[in-house]
Amino acid sequence: MLDLGAGSGVLTGALAAAGARVRAVELDEAALRQLRARFAGDRRVEVIAADATTVRLPGEPFSVVANLPFAAGTTILRRLLGDPGLPLTQLDAIVEWGLAAKRTAVWPSTLLGCSWGAWYELELVRRVPRRCFAPPPSVDAAVLRATRRAEPFVPPGEARSYAALLRRAFDSQAPLDRLLPRRTVHRVAHEHGFDPAARARDLDVRQWASLYRAIGR
Repeated sequence: MLDLGAGSGVLTGALAAAGARVRAVELDEAALRQLRARFAGDRRVEVIAADATTVRLPGEPFSVVANLPFAAGTTILRRLLGDPGLPLTQLDAIVEWGLAAKRTAVWPSTLLGCSWGAWYELELVRRVPRRCFAPPPSVDAAVLRATRRAEPFVPPGEARSYAALLRRAFDSQAPLDRLLPRRTVHRVAHEHGFDPAARARDLDVRQWASLYRAIGR
């Protein structure tokens, strides 16, 4: 299990106490000294001096529990959730409230939400008020959960072509039946309950995956 941006080790300690083996990743030297002193001799915890945005990720199945730095939240999530070949099984991350709300919104959908959602079920678990932190940030936080789907909506090997379709649609914002093959859009719209003249943000991840599969036939 990874704790990215482990800080003084609050989450690391709780995870280890629950029986998990934890890799605590931290870059700040003062925090690293605290981590090393706190977990010295604890075989359940490995302290790693590295940047959470670039640290080498495990090649075997792993999970992440972390309080992500707000400034780097999207960057880290892109790395963890953007490549379906990465053997991440579940992520529970404290992130900025607006980030969690945006990525889990049914409408309007976002390019990243529809991309990540093809392989992970995204859930906003709870709001974390800013007063829970010391010092408190300027905005509330949220727990964002991503759980790998047993059956992905899009085959992982087709991630690039699926992402290309999403980018084309979200960048254009043209009506879908003008941007993509009209007959296919109208058929899929009828089958999955959306307006064929909808914009990219009007479709949820299931509808996008269905449209992608239809266009690729």
